[in-house]
Amino acid sequence: MKVKPITSITQIDAGAWNRLVKDSYPFLRHEFLLALEQSGCASAQAGWSPHHLLVAQDHELLAFMPLYLKAHSRGEYVFDQQWAQAYQQYGFHYYPKWLTAIPFTPCQGPRIAVDESADAPAVMRLLLDFIKEQAEQNDISSWHCLFPDSGQAEWLRNLGLGLRESVQFHWFNKGYRDFDDFLQTFSAGKRKMIKRERRRVSEQDIELRRLNGREVSPAQWQAFFQFYTVTYLKNGMSPYLNPAFFEQLAATMGERLLLVLATKGGKYVGAALSVIGSDTLYGRYWGCYEEFSGLHFEACYYQGLEYCIEHGLKRFDSGAQGEHKIARGFEPVTTWSAHWLQDAAFAEAVEHFLAEERESMALYKQDAAMYLPFKKS
Repeated sequence: MKVKPITSITQIDAGAWNRLVKDSYPFLRHEFLLALEQSGCASAQAGWSPHHLLVAQDHELLAFMPLYLKAHSRGEYVFDQQWAQAYQQYGFHYYPKWLTAIPFTPCQGPRIAVDESADAPAVMRLLLDFIKEQAEQNDISSWHCLFPDSGQAEWLRNLGLGLRESVQFHWFNKGYRDFDDFLQTFSAGKRKMIKRERRRVSEQDIELRRLNGREVSPAQWQAFFQFYTVTYLKNGMSPYLNPAFFEQLAATMGERLLLVLATKGGKYVGAALSVIGSDTLYGRYWGCYEEFSGLHFEACYYQGLEYCIEHGLKRFDSGAQGEHKIARGFEPVTTWSAHWLQDAAFAEAVEHFLAEERESMALYKQDAAMYLPFKKS
């Protein structure tokens, strides 16, 4: 097996790439990563320089792994800025660093796609050896793999990488017939709260409509993007993604997109965009101009839950953070990131930090579960 780096996903055939992608996880598809690159969102100019790795044997593609050379830590959702500051204080450079992740997407899933005939752990070991060699030759401080699934996180642990744990909140479909059936699992007080929130939306004369990406008009995409932009501007930030990205994604993966549009008096007042996997709905982007009571919960969560129940999806991954999700039936789950640092002293210090953090994350997850709204057994 040999490793071949490429500096753009355009250098690999889309069919060969997608053949290795498990259909359940849409963010690893060639179309998604291509839209990020061609729109300029994940580019050298944006601090995301593509260096994807291919593994081939006898000219046959056996595996690939997205890889970026990062000049900063923005858009990652796993925060290592304190590590960078520590490097700087001691006169070392933390950037550039290697990063394996889906840009701007804190959704757990495979980070290396491997042909079923290949020895997956051996492929991972080969890739890691290549990354370390390149890091030493080019003075790159570290490699970070963000939000791998549990199996691949275990591979990386076995290869000696430090695992960092965090907590997100996901909803699981336990065979519910409809939304009311789901609410019947709640305690009376929490059930009333959800019904009251949904009622307030309709009392404000707000209507919601769910559209598949293929059904969305250019004007509706424009409205969505404006809402998405406002969310970042409210927090004093520029949006990571641009209209070109969403336009290309709608053209190449429209069937994988779910847009919830909220209207009042014939005008759009909010929108939420999700990405559809084979068994999971991934809530991704949201925005509104004006705050309406309950609209955020309705557009971002309740509409998505109804969609999952109606289409038999097993899980709703609504993105990072958000303790308010707990009272709405989203359960705490562990997510991982894996880290290799070239400097041995810093690697040891980071491992001590990760060990302490894992203990606190375990306690946080245990505490969060106590506030779930379900009836006590």
